[in-house]
Amino acid sequence: MNLVQPGSFLTLHFRLSGPDGVDLINTFEAKPATLSLGTGQLAPAIEACLLGLAEGAHESFDLAPGAAFGEHNPALLQRVKLALLHEWGDPEAVYAVGDVVQFPTPQGEPGAAGTVRECGPDWLLVDFNHPLAGKPVRFEARLLGVL
Repeated sequence: MNLVQPGSFLTLHFRLSGPDGVDLINTFEAKPATLSLGTGQLAPAIEACLLGLAEGAHESFDLAPGAAFGEHNPALLQRVKLALLHEWGDPEAVYAVGDVVQFPTPQGEPGAAGTVRECGPDWLLVDFNHPLAGKPVRFEARLLGVL
């Protein structure tokens, strides 16, 4: 029987839910995911849950606040001028709390994304933390194949 090891190639169904129990990702009703451990496709703490499991295993894991996506870092809350956003993107764009804004790299490629937390008259407060930073998560996986 194949066991999950660092670098294993996996085919699995998995579900990731936040503290409210709402699924953020759920492949159980769709095509299974295929991924390679150690390539950044899953957070390291989530990958660690899979290590040592046997092909065919079906397990659930509750990760403590901050364990899966780090602690919430107040330094990643940034005030951004609307004029700058309009210069980089759509000059007519209107933003609301909860919107996810993609910021380009200096080369114009997609870069960091952030969630709008507050809207001011000429600025937005954008949170660049992962949406689940500092929160507990539940991870469920059923391993279909391990190579």
